[in-house]
Amino acid sequence: VRSAMPMFKALELCPEAVVIPPNMEKYVGVGRQVRALMLALTPQVEPLSIDEAFLDLAGTERLHGMPPALVLARFAQTVEKELGITVSAGLSYCKFLAKIASDFRKPRGFSVIGEAEAPSFLAAQPVTMIWGVGKALAATLERDGIRMIAQLQRMDRGDLMRRYGVMGDRLYRLSRGEDDRPVDPNGDAKSVSAETTFDTDIGALADLVPVLRGLSEKVSARLKKSGIAGRTVVLKLKTQDFKTRTRNRQLADPTRLADRIFQTGLDLLRREADGTKFRLLGIGVSDLSDDEKADPPDLVDLQSRKRALAENAMDALRDKFGRKAVETGYTFGKGRSASPPEPVEE
Repeated sequence: VRSAMPMFKALELCPEAVVIPPNMEKYVGVGRQVRALMLALTPQVEPLSIDEAFLDLAGTERLHGMPPALVLARFAQTVEKELGITVSAGLSYCKFLAKIASDFRKPRGFSVIGEAEAPSFLAAQPVTMIWGVGKALAATLERDGIRMIAQLQRMDRGDLMRRYGVMGDRLYRLSRGEDDRPVDPNGDAKSVSAETTFDTDIGALADLVPVLRGLSEKVSARLKKSGIAGRTVVLKLKTQDFKTRTRNRQLADPTRLADRIFQTGLDLLRREADGTKFRLLGIGVSDLSDDEKADPPDLVDLQSRKRALAENAMDALRDKFGRKAVETGYTFGKGRSASPPEPVEE
C-alpha cells in the first residue's frame, strides 16, 4: 500500500485495513490557516492547490531581517508549532526547480537548488523529472534513446523542436534550468471542476447519477462564490483499467447553475454508461467569464426556468441554515459522495 493508491486497490492488498473518512471541512480550514501564514511573508503567493503554493520572496530580506532560506525554515517551524502539521519546502531561483526541491525528502523536507549548481544537478536526473514529461512522452524519448536530462542538455533547440514540436523548446529550456514564469497571485483559473474516486468501481447509471449531481452542485457553489460562469461542460471518467475518457459540450450561454451543469453532464454520461465500470467521475466547466451574462431566461424550455428559480431558493435556504438544510431527490440519502458540499475557496 502506497501514497495516492486508489482505496479499492489498497483494500484489495490489505482487506483488514481501517479506513478513516476524510474531514474536508477541517482540511480546508487548516489550508486557509497555512495560506494566511504564507501571506504574512509575502503578498506574492500563487496557490497551486488547497495545500501547495509558490511564494516569491525576492526583495524580502530587509523586511524579515534574514535570507529567504531562513525565512522558509522559520515558516515551517511556525506551521508545525501553531497548527500541529508538518510541511515540505523547496527554495530555488525559478518555479520549476522550487517545485522539484519541495518534493525532496518528504515529509518535513527542506531543499535548496541554487542557480550555479542547477545544470549539474539536472544532468543526473531522469527526463521524467521535467514538468510535462508524462508516460507517453517518456516512452517516445526512450525510443529515441533519451533517458537522462544530461542528454537533452547536449542537444540544440532546433533539433529538439524538429523532433518534438513545441514540447522540444520546453525540454531545451527546462533541462538547462531556464524558467521565467513569474509567481502570479492573481492568475485566472482556466476551469472549475470537482471529481471523486470510488472505493469500488461503479458501472450502473443509477449509481453514478447521484454522484454527478453532488459534484455539479460543488462546481456550481464555487462558480457562484467567485462570480464567474463557464460555457463548456466537461465530463471526466476513468475506467477500471485506468483509461481516462473526457467528453465536453459547449453551451449557447455561460452557466453557473448546478442544474444546467448536471443536465448537460448527465446527457454526456448516458452515452458512456454502457456497462463499463468506472473508478473515477468528474464534472467541470471551462471557457470561464464573469457571470453577468450567465443563464439568461430560456423562453422555450419553461421547465429549466422553474428549476433555476428552485435552485436560487435552495441557495437562499442553504446560506441561512447550512448546506445540508435542503437536498434534491437525486442526492438525498445517497451517501457522502452525493451530499451537498460545503463551499470551498480555491
